[in-house]
Parts: sequence; structure tokens; C-alpha cells
Amino acid sequence: MFMGKPAITFDRALMTAEKRRVALTSVFAAIVLTTLKLFVGLSTGSLGILSEALHSALDLIASLITFFAVRVSDRPPDDEHQFGHGKIENLSALVQTLLLLITCGWILHEAYERLETGGTHVMLNIWAFVVVIGSMFIDYGRARALLRVSKKYNSQALEADALHFRTDIYSSIVVLIGLGGVLVGFPAADAIAAAIVAGIVIWISLRLAKRTIDGLLDRAPAGLRDEVEDAVLDVDGVECIRVMRIRDAGGEVFINLVIGVQRTTFFDQVHDIVDRVEENVRARIPRCDLIVHAEPVVGVRERLSDNIEWLVRRSGLTAHNICILWVDEHYVVDFDIEYPQGTSFVDAHAVSTQVRQRILDEVANVGEVRIHLEEEMVSVLEARNVSEQERDLVDGIRACIRTQHGVSCVTSVTCYETKMGLRVTATFALPKSLTLLEMHGIVDVIETDLKLLDQRIAEVFIHTEPSD
Repeated sequence: MFMGKPAITFDRALMTAEKRRVALTSVFAAIVLTTLKLFVGLSTGSLGILSEALHSALDLIASLITFFAVRVSDRPPDDEHQFGHGKIENLSALVQTLLLLITCGWILHEAYERLETGGTHVMLNIWAFVVVIGSMFIDYGRARALLRVSKKYNSQALEADALHFRTDIYSSIVVLIGLGGVLVGFPAADAIAAAIVAGIVIWISLRLAKRTIDGLLDRAPAGLRDEVEDAVLDVDGVECIRVMRIRDAGGEVFINLVIGVQRTTFFDQVHDIVDRVEENVRARIPRCDLIVHAEPVVGVRERLSDNIEWLVRRSGLTAHNICILWVDEHYVVDFDIEYPQGTSFVDAHAVSTQVRQRILDEVANVGEVRIHLEEEMVSVLEARNVSEQERDLVDGIRACIRTQHGVSCVTSVTCYETKMGLRVTATFALPKSLTLLEMHGIVDVIETDLKLLDQRIAEVFIHTEPSD
């Protein structure tokens, strides 16, 4: 019932008001119909009309139950009812169904007695037809209004109430035919009509009972699982759905999801993926209580270097400058690991040994792993701009950069003095036709050449821009 359901903006206050209003109107309608049918049924002796009066009396009780149920079901969760009070609607629908079945049993018994004994005495008058026909119009209006709101908010209590009024229409038609049979001299038609009414109500009630019990047993509504699955897998970054649990209560859907995200994905990216999953699901199912948990999995787009990086990250470290060679039918893996400042050589080597063994054990076809150990650089270095004092060096750097083929212009050169030595930053333009690999090769050559200009240069940082 959820397939193709258009997204609506969920407003709890509006929903509660609309459900209460339509339920209260049904109570007044049931009072009017019960009173009129009972009066006419007693005055004419028609079992068909009396069965209709009893049916309407049950409708009145059902409408009162529905009104109570929708008032309670929309209350927010509390300490004792942490999933809310929505199940009261399922319970209400079940009680209404049982009342209908009990009523039908009485009607069938009375119809059998009248047919068996021949004790059918019906005194018809115009009011019998007026009441039956008039009730059909009232029932149609109430059933339509209740069904519209029940579908809008997925309310089983209102749907059950709509079923009561809808079955009244069918039964009124049968009773009308029975009254017509009495009018033309076939008095048993009234009892037969009453039995047919009971049969119709039993058939529809059993269908509602099945749905109500399914709701009480937390059976996922038909089509909803596929709807949720489509919404989740439509999000880029979701590799799979590992767990999906769905239940509904009082029109509110509770969804628990465990999704698989590529294990090399950073935490902030995982959080963004979870947010987009929630947005997608709520766009299709506005009234839902949704919990999404992400677990790391091997992604279909995971590269060997991603796998190496993830295995290093399990030790709380980060790998960079990863180089993978394919030599004699196996991989040779080289990379750098930076350790926190103050880490001893022995401790760093012990961790790198664990990382190396982990890679050999968990990655196929790796024959050799070599790890370069480094100490983390401080995040902020005290520095002083000495470009003016080192004007000759700056000019030499500019000249060195210009000698490299493809450099069209040098935008800026700056020298900073730090405790590690001089740090040179340079910005220049290269042809925009270059590939990223070709650009990086030119930068590597320039960095090496600049460090040879002056032994005080400890680090070179280069930014390139495409030339016009």
C-alpha cells in the first residue's frame, strides 16, 4: 500500500485535528442512524431493518472506540510507552471486528429461526424505505470521509470505522431488496436479506481482522520494504543493506537500518551518507521513526591502495606516498607512516611490524611490504618572511623555475625562515594541456633543482595554475 505513495509534508497537529474531527462526525452519524433504524424496525417488525439497527448500534460503539483510539494513538512517546501509543489503533480495529462478527452471528441465528418457523410478520410503511435509502447516503458520505483520512495518515482505526459504514451501504441495498420482496408477497425475503447482510459483513470483517492481526504482530506492510530499499540504495556511497527491520503502529512506521559503507570512507563522509539516507527515506515515508547505523564493508570500488590505507588506519596511523609495484606475480608495497612526535624508534618499528604483517595476512598476492618511518611535523611552525632580506635567493629561484620547459610565468616566490630551515613557496603557470601526471613530474624536477640552489632550503611548496 506504500508503493508509489506521494510524499506529503507531515504535520502532527494537523493530523491529530483532522482524525479527531472525522471520528467525532462519525459518532454523531451513527447515533442518528441507530435511532431511526431501531424505531422503524420495531414499528414494522422487519428483521432486515432491525439487523441494520443493530449493525448501526455496533457502528456507534465502534465510532466511540475509534474516537478514543485516535485521541490516544497520537500521543507522543513517554517513559512507559517508548514507541508511542499507535498500537491502540490496531487494538481498536480488532475489537470492532469482533463486535461485527458477534452481531452477524445473532443476525444469522434470528434469520434461521424465522425461516425455520415461518414466523415472519413484517408491516411495511413508507418510513421503512425512507430510512433505508436515507441511511445509504449518510453511510456513503461517512465512509468516503473516513477512508480518505485513513489512507492519508495510514490509520487502521479510521479504516475499520470506514469499513463499518461501507458495509452498511451493501447491507442496506440487500435490506431494500428484501423489503421489496415482502411488498410483492414474499415475506421470507426479509430474513433472507438479513442473512445475506450478515454474510457480507463477515467476509469483509475477516479481511480487516487479518490486517489488524498483522499489525499487532508487527508484519511489515506490503510494498514498504521495497520502497525503503529503493530509497536507501539510491544514495551514492551505500554498498548494501545489511539489516532492515520495519513495523508500523497507528500509522507511524518504525524503521531500523544497518547499511554497509566502504570501510576506507572517512567518518565525516559516513555521516553525510547516513544523513542522505535519512532524507531519502523520509521523503517517501514522511511519518516514520528512523534509525540508521553504518558498518564498514569491502566496497566494490575499493582499490588496493584503499585497502592498504585502511589496514594502516586500524593502528590509529595514516599512510601516505603509497607505491605499489607488480613484480614477478606479486605486489611490492612501499609507503610512509608518520608517528606522533616523541615516538621512539623501537616503538615505531614495533607498530610498523604489526602493520606489515597485517597487510601480508589480509591482502592477496602481496609479497613484500616496506615502510618508511617518519615523525609528524608540528602543525604550526614559527616563521618569518625573509623574502626582502633574501632578494638574491628569490631572484635565483625565479630564474631556476623559468628554465623549466613549459613554465610561462612565475606569479610569486616567498621565503620563510623557520627552525627547520628555509621554506620556499612558489606559484607559477603551466600549459593547461598537461595531464595531472605530467604537471606533477615538472613540479618534482623543480623542487629538486630549488633545493640544490641553497643548502639552507629545507622545504619547497609549489602551487601551479593553468596558463591562458
